[in-house]
Amino acid sequence: MSILSVHDIKKSYGAIQAVDGVSFDVKPGEILGVIGPNGSGKTTLFNSILGQIRPDSGKVEFEGVDISGNSPLEMSRLGIGRTFQNLQVFGKLSLRDNLIVAAQEHHGTFWGRMFAKPDNGLAERAQEMLDLFRLNHVADLPAGSLSYGQQKLVDIAMAFMPAPRLVLLDEPCAGVNPSLVDGLRELLIELNKKQGGSFVVIEHNMDFVMKLCHRVVCMVEGKVLAVGKPEEIQGNRAVLEAYLGN
Repeated sequence: MSILSVHDIKKSYGAIQAVDGVSFDVKPGEILGVIGPNGSGKTTLFNSILGQIRPDSGKVEFEGVDISGNSPLEMSRLGIGRTFQNLQVFGKLSLRDNLIVAAQEHHGTFWGRMFAKPDNGLAERAQEMLDLFRLNHVADLPAGSLSYGQQKLVDIAMAFMPAPRLVLLDEPCAGVNPSLVDGLRELLIELNKKQGGSFVVIEHNMDFVMKLCHRVVCMVEGKVLAVGKPEEIQGNRAVLEAYLGN
């Protein structure tokens, strides 16, 4: 069974068909890349899958259950995480507290959290993420005081803090110093192996995608142009003309 199944998603804005009948599956433990030129509908697709916007038609299934129309909070509680193109960190909170806040909704009941310890019993999990992301040296600094690249790592770590079974990453390399990109890719590979979750990654950095992902979906003008292994996509003439040639 696929962990995520997207069936014929469509979303238009007036005369503009942003997503036009997109379908694909994500297998358990798979890292799937989604590529395409600017305006090809990638982020609209993500937002349609995750409840930020309501698609005009189509269906989304998570572990065989129809989740179409669920809110982002409901998606999160099911075990689906995501990052956005823009940073979503709490600048005045420490990095450590950002991680704890990111997992609180998944930890116990509301009343249980009201009377729990300040860290809600999440300190050990937060420390695991700090170790994994190699951020111990800035753990107690305000997140807003960190470099953009460090804040990007915090943002990604927050998505993984509740140990989701599926994570959708929207342009994780955007704004990151090129010298840090290889380290980010290795970190995601390590997370995939250690936590066993599935990832869907939108990214313009083709080298990053091709070295990270097990399969790649190429979108053009709201439609799926090709799906295949990285080497197949790299050798696909239609992809080269429509995307790589732009």
